[in-house]
Amino acid sequence: MNVRSTLVIFSVALFLIILSTFTGTAQNVSPVLQAGEELEYEVSFLGITLGYIKMTTEQQTDASGQSVIVCKSYIDSRPGIPFVELHSVFNSWLDKSCTFSRQFTANTKESDDSWTFDKYVFDYEAGKFTTEKFKRKQLTERKEFVTKKKWNDGCSLFYTARQLLFVKRNVRIPTVMMADTVATTIAFSGKEENIEIDAINYPVKTIYFNGEATWTGIYGVTGKFEGWFSNDAARVPIRAKMKLYVGNANIELVRWKRAGWTPPEGE
Repeated sequence: MNVRSTLVIFSVALFLIILSTFTGTAQNVSPVLQAGEELEYEVSFLGITLGYIKMTTEQQTDASGQSVIVCKSYIDSRPGIPFVELHSVFNSWLDKSCTFSRQFTANTKESDDSWTFDKYVFDYEAGKFTTEKFKRKQLTERKEFVTKKKWNDGCSLFYTARQLLFVKRNVRIPTVMMADTVATTIAFSGKEENIEIDAINYPVKTIYFNGEATWTGIYGVTGKFEGWFSNDAARVPIRAKMKLYVGNANIELVRWKRAGWTPPEGE
């Protein structure tokens, strides 16, 4: 075999290696995670709108040497609602498997118009993670945890629940909430249900699940909850019922943007 033939074979082999690596990487990204997705939800109690939650998915990026997808949550109370003024922005650097977080930040407006900033950094390779809290840009609290688990935060839970929708078993998800290690238990029943919401003019084909949060989060979210996610590859949350400070609230999809997605029509 001459030198030219050897170079041709080497070039072809190198091309195939690069191609297979690229394909493998693409396949490792969960179908739930689509850059440019925007989902907006209305939070209501007894028919009164309390506020809105907007979830967005951004392009693939890097966090501490790991390829991740950045997901954001914008939470705002409706102006004029007494005792429930809330403005928060969550950012989660979500692993491409869509099952755990690698980093999390939260900006929350306080009653005195100041902002608090929380940051969680998960260093799984070192077997630890840290949480930091800032007030007016000054560090007020720092904790370090030793761990062998993979963790979710208040934003990544939204996506991890979508990823696990079809597992048909109970799952206990390690969760970091308010700089504390807790858990979220979800019973993924696989039960198919058709539900109706105001934003869609036909019954939506969904999968039902329920669970329990052993923590208290933003809006006072805690305790038992229910969810109905679209019965398709996108697994878009259509409706949820959760316990908040004011009582049991309804969280319902009102607007969405996801390339190629139409809510699946039920019977």
